[in-house]
Amino acid sequence: MTALDPATVPRRAWFERDVHDVARDLLGAFVTRRSPLGDVTLRVTEVEAYDGERDPGSHAFRGPSQRNRAMFGAAGRLYVYRHLGLHHCVNVVCGPEGRASAVLLRAGEITDGVDLARSRRLAKGRCDTDRQIARGPARLAVALDLDLDEYGADLADPAGAIVVHLPVPDGATADGARRTAGEIRTGPRVGVSGDGGDAALFPWRYWLTDEPTVSDYRAVRARKR
Repeated sequence: MTALDPATVPRRAWFERDVHDVARDLLGAFVTRRSPLGDVTLRVTEVEAYDGERDPGSHAFRGPSQRNRAMFGAAGRLYVYRHLGLHHCVNVVCGPEGRASAVLLRAGEITDGVDLARSRRLAKGRCDTDRQIARGPARLAVALDLDLDEYGADLADPAGAIVVHLPVPDGATADGARRTAGEIRTGPRVGVSGDGGDAALFPWRYWLTDEPTVSDYRAVRARKR
């Protein structure tokens, strides 16, 4: 099992902040997935913010449901959903309890356990290069072996099966804990239709500049009537 410095695992309060602050600070952070077959660690390179009942692109826009209940619970938990019945997407719950918000993990670089992550991807289809292993939310979920069984998992437990950890100890100075604004780019979220997909109102996709693992942007195609 991968040994983590507990000081680099954020406390619950780190996740309880504004969704956009958490989204930006997750860039460059790590997610480690432990399993009997071995551990895989991913460095987050791309995310999207979803701001609950104030965000028409969020699953929580219309209030609580059985599907989105984790978003209204404690911050630092995992919200996993199945998209179009085809694949899973993984989100980090943030903000105060009862006020739903979450950050979608869109893409990342596998920094440890590359062989295991690649084998998981190949078992599900093609994986031409290592940069493609977790390039996109569905691929990321497969690489980390995350599905609905991990719904509600606690990311703030250093001994947990899925752990978020930072490049520097939690509580370090802003200069050490957050990247400069110049290294982060923003733009419209991928696959979001309607008002929530408005690029001017919701430029809530964040990614690290010049990172080859960042996914391609695709605008939503209007449905033919």
